[in-house]
Amino acid sequence: MDRKLVVLDETQMSRQRDFEQKIRAIHESRGVTPKALVDTFGCQQNVADSQNIMGMLRAMGCELTDEVKEADIVVLNTCAIRDHAEKRVYGTLGALTHTKKANPGQIICLCGCMAQRSEVAEKVRKSYRHVDLVFGPQAMWKFPELLHQVYTRRGRVFSVEDEHGHIAEGMPVVREGGIRAWVSIMYGCNNFCSYCIVPYVRGRERSRDPERILEEVRELAAAGYKEITLLGQNVNSYGKDLGTGYNFAALLRDIDKIEGDYLIRFMSSQPKDVTHELFDAMAECKHVAKQLHLPVQSGCDRVLRAMNRPYNKEKYLELITYARKVMPELVLTSDVIIGFPGETEAEAMETVELVRQVEFDALFTFIFSPRPGTPAAKMEDPVPRAEKQVWFDRLCDAQNEISARLHAEYVGRTVRALVDGETDDARWPLSARTAGGRLVHLVGDKSALGTYQDVKITDSNTWALFGEIL
Repeated sequence: MDRKLVVLDETQMSRQRDFEQKIRAIHESRGVTPKALVDTFGCQQNVADSQNIMGMLRAMGCELTDEVKEADIVVLNTCAIRDHAEKRVYGTLGALTHTKKANPGQIICLCGCMAQRSEVAEKVRKSYRHVDLVFGPQAMWKFPELLHQVYTRRGRVFSVEDEHGHIAEGMPVVREGGIRAWVSIMYGCNNFCSYCIVPYVRGRERSRDPERILEEVRELAAAGYKEITLLGQNVNSYGKDLGTGYNFAALLRDIDKIEGDYLIRFMSSQPKDVTHELFDAMAECKHVAKQLHLPVQSGCDRVLRAMNRPYNKEKYLELITYARKVMPELVLTSDVIIGFPGETEAEAMETVELVRQVEFDALFTFIFSPRPGTPAAKMEDPVPRAEKQVWFDRLCDAQNEISARLHAEYVGRTVRALVDGETDDARWPLSARTAGGRLVHLVGDKSALGTYQDVKITDSNTWALFGEIL
């Protein structure tokens, strides 16, 4: 794609700022400060997008709220990865008929990946007539203009055109918490895994200019953020569209030069684009967490081919072996899908065997969920759900045993952890994360919130560690 067409120019962004001010003027003329709620479903990229949406709403003169009954504007930022997430969204939309009845002026917006799917947009058009605005991820940058149309024109507004997507720099942002921050380094995906809807709803891969990323990280480090997560559908392919030879490993090395007491994480990764150069950069960079989330999805080569995942088990194991060689302390997690169409019990057990061989610290596991519009949704799938559940349970049993054993090895050790939250459990009033991303239920004073602390690990279970601040 032509970068001149992908990167929106200042004129286009200035136009959106003008619409923000027009909506602010409408609010002021009414003598009200409207309240806005943004409800986020799905991945960290959606969280980052929602922070931009909240930034735009605040620029329009809105006050943010968590109470749907008092909200004058409701934005649902949706996920299309699994059927369960979509059902939750439809349930929420149904409930909003009551809030709109109580407040007829309430504006309801549906956005995100789910909204970009044509069949979803059509269903909302016909069956959820109380929804005023529907727009996909590619149209998020012009949210002020679309909302202005809702304010000034009769009728509902839909912006779900099929397009490759853009890069919009300079959107306002509301970051929450002051401890962790998300930085999108690229958007879209070119991989077209046969089960995944993301390339169809988020467009083609497009990388942000490295200087804009570095500038954003500098600002976050200077503001005292302790963890900065770099986001992309496939961060390992960062830079391919820039045409300069600059890649993700180079970006990590440049970020590492920025002064400050912070840690860099990143997601998501595709094994086909992982290189030894990337692992070397991770090992050498003091600010980069020695943590890797590298989705394998299956331990069976035939299933990987059916998934359109262009690597095999041998390649994956070679990558992990090298990563652990240069980073012995590496914490490794992954994604696995069980019950892909046509998968046999023997093939599913190949995945279980791979899990035992690799010994992931933790695993995100899913039973296959067909996504309409993807090739996998059209494949023959003769195995009943109940049988897939049996395979899934075997996978979880294997991983739970590994996680419990690896976590038990922390007991008695002192680790550095970021104290990031309070809990409702009086026994462990604080929560923290190790550099490897392991959850720690913690005893300590809440004055430690937002700081790195030395933590003595006193106990563990399958899913977490327990400890006390020294």
